[in-house]
Amino acid sequence: MWFLLPAALLALLFDVHALTFPVQVRPSQRSGSLHVRANGNNSLLPIHNTLNSEYITNITLGGRVIPVLLDTGSSDLWVTGNVSGSTDLGISTSLSYAVGNADGDINTATLQFGNYTVEDQAFVLVTDTSSFSVDIDTQGYDGLIGLGPPTGSVIRKKVDDARGDSVLNRIFSQNTTASNYLTILLNRAGDPMSNFTGQVSVSEVVPGYEAVQQMPKLAVEMTHKLTDEDQHWQTYTDVNGIIGPDGQPIQVDSIVPKAPDGQLVVIFDSGYTLPQVPRAMADAIYGRVQGAEYNEEQGLWTIPCEQLLNISFTFGGQAYPIHPLDVSSSDFNMVDSTGSPVCVGTFQPISSAFSLLGEYDIILGMAFMRNVYTLLDYGSWVEDTSHDQGDPFIQLLSVTDVQKAHQDFVNVRLGGVDTTGSPSQALLPVSQMQHSPETKAEKKAQYEEMILSRWPYIFVGCLAFVLLVIGFIVWRCCIRRKRLRAKKQAAHATFLPGNNPAAYKQLEDGQMEMRRSSYASSMRK
Repeated sequence: MWFLLPAALLALLFDVHALTFPVQVRPSQRSGSLHVRANGNNSLLPIHNTLNSEYITNITLGGRVIPVLLDTGSSDLWVTGNVSGSTDLGISTSLSYAVGNADGDINTATLQFGNYTVEDQAFVLVTDTSSFSVDIDTQGYDGLIGLGPPTGSVIRKKVDDARGDSVLNRIFSQNTTASNYLTILLNRAGDPMSNFTGQVSVSEVVPGYEAVQQMPKLAVEMTHKLTDEDQHWQTYTDVNGIIGPDGQPIQVDSIVPKAPDGQLVVIFDSGYTLPQVPRAMADAIYGRVQGAEYNEEQGLWTIPCEQLLNISFTFGGQAYPIHPLDVSSSDFNMVDSTGSPVCVGTFQPISSAFSLLGEYDIILGMAFMRNVYTLLDYGSWVEDTSHDQGDPFIQLLSVTDVQKAHQDFVNVRLGGVDTTGSPSQALLPVSQMQHSPETKAEKKAQYEEMILSRWPYIFVGCLAFVLLVIGFIVWRCCIRRKRLRAKKQAAHATFLPGNNPAAYKQLEDGQMEMRRSSYASSMRK
C-alpha cells in the first residue's frame, strides 16, 4: 500500500481497500540517485525522505539505477521507463490502486538490492502511467518495491516458477546461510534531533541499533479469512495497549472475531503516511483538544499546531511512545474554518480503508514507524531454504525518548518557548469531547464487514438450520410411513381366515333364550 505526492495534492495510493486523501502540501523535489554509506558497506541502503510522506531507496535493474518507494504493505515490484536487457514474458497484468492501475507486461532482468544480486527477477514494466492522477516522475521515484509477505504477490500467481517470487523471497532463498530478515529505520524530516539517515538492510542490523534483536518477538498473526493472499505484517497489541493523551488507555473493541479481549490487530505498513485507527480512537486522541475540528470533506482531524499530544502503543510488554511531531503534522497546508493554519492529526479514522473481512483494526504507517527501528523476519514464508527458519515475527526497538521529544517539539513548533502547560493546551473534559461523524458509506461498510467477517459462522449456522429442517422433514416422513404401515397391517389382518374375533363372539342372553324357545317349539311339533 502506498501513495503519491503531487505538487498541489497529496493522494494516498494504496490497494483496492485504500484511502484517497487529498490535501495541500508543499512541492517536493526529485531526489535522484542516493549514495551508499560512507563506510562503503552497501548492504545498508540509505532511504530518502520526502516531507515525511515518501520513503525512497535505490535498486539496480538491468544495470539501471532506479529510485523506488519502500512498501511493506504489498509484495510486487514495478518500475517505469526502459530496462536494458530485460525479457518480456508476454504476460500482462494490472496492479490496482486507489488512483490508478499499474498496467504492463511482466518482464525479467538482473536485480541488485544492496549487495545482493538476483538473476531473472520478475517485475511489471509500466509503460503508461496516464491512469495515475499524479506525475510520479516529478515526485522522485520510478517504481515501487513490495516488502510484504510473499503470498500477497500478484506476479507470483502469474509466473508459475521461481522468477515470479518476490524480491526478498528470491534473496533469502538464494542465500540460505543468511537470516531471513529485513530492517527499516525511518528518519523525520524537519526535526533537528533526527539527524541520522534512514536505512534499509537485509540480513543485518544497522550499527548502533543491535538492541532490536533483544526485543520481544511479536508473532505475525494469521487472521485472514479467505486466503493467505490477505496476509500482512500484523500482530496484536497488548491488552489496553494504546495510551491516549490523558495518560489513560483508549478502550476500543476489535472487529476481528478471533482477537483476544482487550487486544487489537495492527498492521505495520510503510506505505501509509497517516496511520489508520478506529474512529473512536481518533476521536479520543484529538476530540478533547481545544480548537480541534473534524474536516468532513477530507475525513481528518485538524488541531492547533502548538498543541502537544503524547500517545503510545504497547507490544509484548514494551511501550513505544510516539513523538509529538508525529501525532500532528505541519507538512500539509491546512487551514481551519476561520482560515487559520492548523496541523493535521496523523492518526485518522479508518474509513474507506476499512477491513471488509474483519482482519485488522489499525494500520500503523510512517507516523508510527518513524518512532521504531523495525525488524521483519520472514521465517518460513521463504521457500527453498535448506533449514527451518521458524515462524515469521516482528521486533521493534523504540527510538523516541519522551523527554527529548518534548524539548524537540518546543524547539520546532513553539520557537523554543515551552507553553505546553498553558490553559489553552489543557484537554477538555471527557463530557465535552467532540466526535467525528460516521458517514452513510462507512456505516454500510461496517455492516458489510460484520457480514463478511462472520461469514463462516453464518454459513455454519445456515447449514445447521438446513440440516435440522431436512432432519425434521425426514423424521415426519418416517413417522407417517410407520403409521400408514400399521394401518395397512391392521386392515389386512381383519380379513384373514381364523383371525376374525367376531366369528367367535359369545351370544347375548336374549339371543340364547330365543334359540331355546325356537328349539322347544320345533320339538313339540
